[in-house]
Amino acid sequence: MSIVFEHKTEVENSVEEAFAWHERKGAFRRLMPPWELAEEVRADDNLEEGSQRIFRFPMGPIKMSWVAEHTGYNPPHSFEDKMLKGPFKSWHHTHNFETIGDNNALIHDKVNYKLPMGFLGKLVAGRMIKKRLDRMFTAREIRLERDLKRHADFADKPRKKILVAGSSGLIGRQLVAFLDTGGHDVWRLVRRKAKKNEKELVWNPEVGIINHDVLEGFDAIIHLGGAGIGDKRWSKKRMKLIEESRTKSTKLLANAITELTNKPEAFIVASAVGWYGERGDEELDETSTPGEGFLPKTCARWEDSCQAARDIGVRTINLRTGIVLDATGGALGKMLLPAKLGAGGPIGRGKQWYSWVSMDDQIYSIHHLLMKEDCEGAYNIGSPNPVQQKTFAKTLGKVLRRPAFMPTPPLGIWFLFGKMGVALTTESTRVIPKRLMSSGYRFEHENLEGALRDSLGLWR
Repeated sequence: MSIVFEHKTEVENSVEEAFAWHERKGAFRRLMPPWELAEEVRADDNLEEGSQRIFRFPMGPIKMSWVAEHTGYNPPHSFEDKMLKGPFKSWHHTHNFETIGDNNALIHDKVNYKLPMGFLGKLVAGRMIKKRLDRMFTAREIRLERDLKRHADFADKPRKKILVAGSSGLIGRQLVAFLDTGGHDVWRLVRRKAKKNEKELVWNPEVGIINHDVLEGFDAIIHLGGAGIGDKRWSKKRMKLIEESRTKSTKLLANAITELTNKPEAFIVASAVGWYGERGDEELDETSTPGEGFLPKTCARWEDSCQAARDIGVRTINLRTGIVLDATGGALGKMLLPAKLGAGGPIGRGKQWYSWVSMDDQIYSIHHLLMKEDCEGAYNIGSPNPVQQKTFAKTLGKVLRRPAFMPTPPLGIWFLFGKMGVALTTESTRVIPKRLMSSGYRFEHENLEGALRDSLGLWR
């Protein structure tokens, strides 16, 4: 006997707008719950009858494949998908779109599924599956409502042709998906061989190779790439790679832009709040002086690498980003296991300031700066309410319902992670996004607890 799960979402958009959002390729990534480690293997470009999507996700210690085939394509009223291969005995998902009220859209998700092992499967896993579906569809509802509203902010602006370098990273994956669902023409600049029938262009920044011709005609170029700062211990070789992977690639793009006949309107390049360095309790904004040490010098050289584009009048933006909250990776991803084990307490005295930002605010702020043509220069990307590390640890413990009082001495961090760990966990940088707020940006998450609950699907 099949089990029925239903969820309804109302959005302040027409049925046509809501359906069009779901038809775009980035919708899958944006609808995936932010705590799920799903990897898209292959996907057709539409929802039409017979199109398929294949992805993998962790199921305990192994990765499970899910193959879905779309059926019942009836735009803009409905589409369906059924599981051909996956963890369920059967799965059939119907998405219905109907007009309600003052031309708003109601999306009615209805899932008919069967668990393996019949009654025993239902007895063992039925409640857990129902709870997981509730969390998943609540996350989908939240993300859909937010994304549609953010796109509506600039609905009167023309759609842009955008090139993104660093599109496979934590932020890049979400940014590409969000821009795609907004109707922009999004291309990826990749270092590997371009995939067939994908919007991908190839470059090799390590050896300074880029074909200027392929850069012609883009409205914006966004560069988020660079070797991971917190991925490995900081040997001299690693520190050199961290800096050069940013400065060489940025300079290569900036110089290429100067040679174009049709130059982009905007050049947006990642940076970090590490630009300010260790500053104790000092409140920092974009007018503050740079810090001292490896990270500030790296960030300063990174931003200086954009100068060629800035000099010829291309609107250039540097994104000084804080700790981006994402449960699948980055700093939060590393914090989760010890925090779940009750070992996520203060590091040292815990008085160092953490400047953090939710993943959605990271993505929406880049979109905001892209679309507002009077925005240029350096912008701090972080919540207006940074917190001390001991407050961060206590709040994360509260959300996870775990104790968070066991301290970690800085010496232990140094022993495990070296200079990198000490710099990233004990340096204090209290950054305020003054220019971003002055530009009219509104935050989804100003306070840490709400952002963590959203990232982890642990709402009250």
